[in-house]
Amino acid sequence: MFNNHAKLMRFFAESEEVVGRKKLQKMIFILKKLGFPFEERYEFHFYGPYSEELTLRTEELCDLGFLTESEEQKSGYKQYRYTVTEEGLAFLQMYPSPIPDVSSQVKLLNEQTSRFLELVSTILYFDELEGDSLKNKVLSVKDKQNYSKEEWQEAVLFIEKLGESRVGV
Repeated sequence: MFNNHAKLMRFFAESEEVVGRKKLQKMIFILKKLGFPFEERYEFHFYGPYSEELTLRTEELCDLGFLTESEEQKSGYKQYRYTVTEEGLAFLQMYPSPIPDVSSQVKLLNEQTSRFLELVSTILYFDELEGDSLKNKVLSVKDKQNYSKEEWQEAVLFIEKLGESRVGV
C-alpha cells in the first residue's frame, strides 16, 4: 500500500532537502525518465512536466508527519522546503524502499536550479523527437524562458552525464 510513498521517502532522505515545488516535480520526472521506478503520471503544464499524483503523495507524506514543508516568502512569491522528519526516517526503517540507489543522481539534480531542471525535464518530456525537431519544440513551448544556445548545450550534456550515472538502475 505504501510502496509509492516509500519510493518518495527514499528520494527525500537521499536529497536531505528539496527547495521548491517546481524543483521537486522536475527531479522526480527526470529520475523517472532515467528508469527509476517512480509511478507518478505526468502531463505537460506551464512549467514543464507536472504530476498531480506527486503533489498529492507529497501532501500525504506531510500529513503523516514523515516530511516537513516549510514556507518562505521570497521576492513576490512563496517557496517551499521539504525535509524528512524523525518519523519519516523511522518509516523508512520499517518499510525499505523498492528502488535502487538514487544518491548520485539526486545529488546532481539537487545542485541545479529550477530553471535549468525545467529545461532538462522539458527536453526529456519530448524525447520522442530528435535533432532540430526536438530543439524547436522545446524552445517554442518554453519561449518565455528565453533559453540561450549555451543553456541548451549545457542541458543536453547534463542529460548525457545523468545517463552515464545510472549505475544502480
